[in-house]
Amino acid sequence: QVQLDESGGGSVQAGGSLRLSCVASGNTISDYCMGWFRQAPDSLREGVARIASDGRTTYADSVKGRFTISKDNAQNILYLVMNNLKPEDTAIYYCAADWDPCGLETVSYNFWGQGTHVAVSS
Repeated sequence: QVQLDESGGGSVQAGGSLRLSCVASGNTISDYCMGWFRQAPDSLREGVARIASDGRTTYADSVKGRFTISKDNAQNILYLVMNNLKPEDTAIYYCAADWDPCGLETVSYNFWGQGTHVAVSS
């Protein structure tokens, strides 16, 4: 079991940046595949990025080159740095965890945080 707590959301203008954090407790994230997901109003939850226990990363095409996922195993924190934000990035962002292997599909993850809201204005 692992508990996840996201923070770092907020309101920014298009072109701005944010860094989301996900603090894990109950178990060490080094053992897990970790992912960031987002859900916009009236939309399905979609995968944004994931980082496997060995550090390999995968990104959705919509965020490649703009977002970076990373983790600090010693601090038990997962990060998502989001640059050049666009209005279409507006959503609630969730962190998720589960055992390897995993991808960008929500069904791959059993442990979820409560989410943090990101709003990007044009």
